[in-house]
Amino acid sequence: MELRVFSDEHGVQVASWALDAKEVALLSGRMEYPFPEDLLTNWRTVEKDIHSYLLFDGDQPVGYGEIWLDDEEDEVELARIIVDPKLRGRGVGGELVRALLGPALDAGYSEVFIRVRPENVPAIRAYHGSGFVDVPAALMEEWNDGQPVPYRWMRYAGEQVDVGELRG
Repeated sequence: MELRVFSDEHGVQVASWALDAKEVALLSGRMEYPFPEDLLTNWRTVEKDIHSYLLFDGDQPVGYGEIWLDDEEDEVELARIIVDPKLRGRGVGGELVRALLGPALDAGYSEVFIRVRPENVPAIRAYHGSGFVDVPAALMEEWNDGQPVPYRWMRYAGEQVDVGELRG
């Protein structure tokens, strides 16, 4: 599998991976299903501090994720992670997260975080398997203040991932 910079030509395909309103909101910020027609070709936020990637298996995109850089907080957040529904439950999410760690760590910030809905057990399992651990409960509560939904916040601890291999 190979991580590549996102290309707009795959936007409609990635949008089709959203199977419910929560997944549409993950990608677009709008709680609608099916994916809003007016957003099919322009759902992605393009800003200098957001870097979008696709994980490919050969020529086929199998996962999408973003890296959000935060200079003020000296941190990176892995975000908007979604896997082709036909491939869920096969370890692709974990591979995508480990691949995204390469450019996230290369960005040079002191911390890497990820947030996930607490009921998304497969994603939490993938994140733990990729070296993420829960932040302390008090910090999680503080960070959830003002969020649209409560998230489970995790930080990259690095114990379970060979960083040199990710950057290679």
